[in-house]
Amino acid sequence: MFIGHYAVGLASKQFAPRASLAALIAAPILLDLIWPLFLLFGWEHVSVVPNANPFLRLEFDSYPISHGLIAVLGWATLYASIYFGVTRYLAGTIVVWIGVVSHWLMDYVVHRPDLQLYAQSRQFGFGLWQHRWLTMALEFGLFAIAIWIYQRRTRAKDTIGRYAFAAFAGCLLLVYAAASFGPPPPSVKKLAALTLLTWLAIPWAWWIDQHRDCRNPEQ
Repeated sequence: MFIGHYAVGLASKQFAPRASLAALIAAPILLDLIWPLFLLFGWEHVSVVPNANPFLRLEFDSYPISHGLIAVLGWATLYASIYFGVTRYLAGTIVVWIGVVSHWLMDYVVHRPDLQLYAQSRQFGFGLWQHRWLTMALEFGLFAIAIWIYQRRTRAKDTIGRYAFAAFAGCLLLVYAAASFGPPPPSVKKLAALTLLTWLAIPWAWWIDQHRDCRNPEQ
């Protein structure tokens, strides 16, 4: 899942309005922020395989450090602890913890059985990726709802606040379209390098939030 994870971050503003959008977006994509680093270090492994279905072109051979459920609970707790230590915002802390864990749960829906609880455990996955158009409909639906929630919860303070958010949403849709209809990655190293660009979403989200006001930020 791709834009579905971002949907969780955007919708989280409803439950933690005083939290920065950067922190809320980082939570559900955290595992994909650290995964390419582990690929480059050789700690986790993925293979690029030919397939007419673009969602099935990656064979996740081993990634229990970034995507094993026990590890995910650890990453969620670490991230939430750091967040609480910096902000002392309990609602935001709970939301970012849930956001990190949501990544594994959403991946469970779309992945074929390749998700583990821990290294050498049995593998899990519902396999929605085998149905390309249904997967895309689900992700687009979640993203549209999340955009509506974020727009309803916040309002632009200026032109930047209006158009920077529109550009952010548009960029995510373009990247998703490229992944859904474009060629497979030429190599695992190039895949990891391209995936590292995901980190740019965090400062972009922070910048957007600086130019938007939250409606009723009393929570």
